[in-house]
Amino acid sequence: MIKRVLILAVLVFFLILFLSRVAGIDTPAQLTGVGAGYVDRSVGELNSPNVVTAVVVTYRGIDTLGEVSVLFLAAAAISLLLGSTGKKNGKGGAKEKRSASEILTTGADILVPVIMLFGVYIFLNGHLSPGGGFQGGAVVASAVLLLFLAYPGFRLRHGILAALESLSGTAYVVIAVLGLILASGFLDSRLLPLGETGRIISAGTIPLVYTLIGLKVGTELAGIIDSLGGDR
Repeated sequence: MIKRVLILAVLVFFLILFLSRVAGIDTPAQLTGVGAGYVDRSVGELNSPNVVTAVVVTYRGIDTLGEVSVLFLAAAAISLLLGSTGKKNGKGGAKEKRSASEILTTGADILVPVIMLFGVYIFLNGHLSPGGGFQGGAVVASAVLLLFLAYPGFRLRHGILAALESLSGTAYVVIAVLGLILASGFLDSRLLPLGETGRIISAGTIPLVYTLIGLKVGTELAGIIDSLGGDR
């Protein structure tokens, strides 16, 4: 009883502390400083209507490169740890795989191409509307998860997956360095022509970088799903 009272008291304390901080937040009526500079300059300098994309890919592109690197390290660590434990426990042998229902397999046959196409659309269109490489890659990986659920015997081609992940990551770094050499800075999108605002082929290297990020994130998340699935 005393333990429950203490837990409740601690929760109430943190709730009061949280509400007091939230009540004291003063939302500014307009942007100032760096935020205002990003909004004012993104369209004029990069032809990208999506200010978030301009910030993530160009103005703070080195942070995005770090995030992609963290995801790669996480995927590599999961594969290493789960791979070292083995996929069979050696006690009862391999379990017989149970086939999925016809509803699930039929749904997967219909939805997987649509989900893949939607994921590609998200990272190709990320500089024009909400979306981007991380979101599109996650959607593509969800299609892989659906394949694993519908077909227990489904296996990824790890050679192709590793090559695609490595090539996309390498190309991302090469574009970043070329921006430093041939343009005005690291990951400068003006390495390529900016084109016309609102077109798919516009905003310099932003669509290309988001495509590479989408491929890299999608392959890494698919690899994590495959590692977590074990022998399914």
